[in-house]
Amino acid sequence: MRTLVPPTTEGTAAQDAPRHWSRIGEATCVWGIWCLYAVHRLLGRAVFRVALYPVVVYYWLARPVARRASLDYLRRRHRAMGGEGSAPGARQTLRHVYAFAETLLDKLLAISGRYPFDDVAREGVEALERQLETGRGGIIVTAHMGCLELCRALAQKRAGLRLTVLVHTAHAERFNRMLSKLDADSTLQLLQIDDITPATAQELNERVNAGEFIAIAGDRIPVHGGRTVRVPFLGAPAQFPIGPYVLAALLDCPLFAMGCIRQGKGHLLRFTELARTVALPRARRTEALTVHASAYAAWLEGMLAQSPYDWFNFYDFWASPDNGAAGTHPSR
Repeated sequence: MRTLVPPTTEGTAAQDAPRHWSRIGEATCVWGIWCLYAVHRLLGRAVFRVALYPVVVYYWLARPVARRASLDYLRRRHRAMGGEGSAPGARQTLRHVYAFAETLLDKLLAISGRYPFDDVAREGVEALERQLETGRGGIIVTAHMGCLELCRALAQKRAGLRLTVLVHTAHAERFNRMLSKLDADSTLQLLQIDDITPATAQELNERVNAGEFIAIAGDRIPVHGGRTVRVPFLGAPAQFPIGPYVLAALLDCPLFAMGCIRQGKGHLLRFTELARTVALPRARRTEALTVHASAYAAWLEGMLAQSPYDWFNFYDFWASPDNGAAGTHPSR
């Protein structure tokens, strides 16, 4: 699995100062990923899970920041969903980290075409089908949830459905390049961006007009601290980026949500049309952005109500705007 490398002062006062998620150091242990992938191919998933466990336990023990972030999220979700049963503890944080690690295998299997796609259920795909019939694409707001590579792989299986994924960091792009080695014929487009410039907007507009869908994460603030709004999420205000809604308004196209969670022995892909049009009137721009971000946050809560261990933001998601976000994150 990927190893996350924080500063050597982890646990000290200096390290505990909140930082933006993108400044958390990460080193991708490529050989480890391929070794575990080989274990699965040769010996099956049961043996893979056994081999994965000590790796996860080591990471869980060595990264107290990730443990704290996981516990904070799980307890907030527990309270927001009614607080029935015992509050999450250390065992649940370990399960959370293990779920992320096992998802790495699903990513590899999905891109290589080896995932059992019959185990993937789909909901709401008709919304995308209707948009395809218009000849134009749209904006799809996603989350760091589950195995989104299943969405990408299935998109390639639908004639005419093209997907461009916007990524914010070189870490994410490096990992996706490794995944692309498993499918040299992939038509998936990755665009690494730090900000939406006029040139970027023009390129994205051309793609949407050509029938492509632009996927952008809606659950992490921009790398360079771009505009956000604070909306209720799991019982407390949290920062959400405005990028997806600004893009949908700028390109005059519909806004969809796409998520992936575990269901039974497979996964569930859910597509939802959040807004047919996104209007941002000058006099009420912040209010309109807050409405759209709130709708997305509510959609995300609904997904997490079904599958709490499939959200992979291992940093202080509820940090104040002045302090940024502290923690360790497994970026994509």
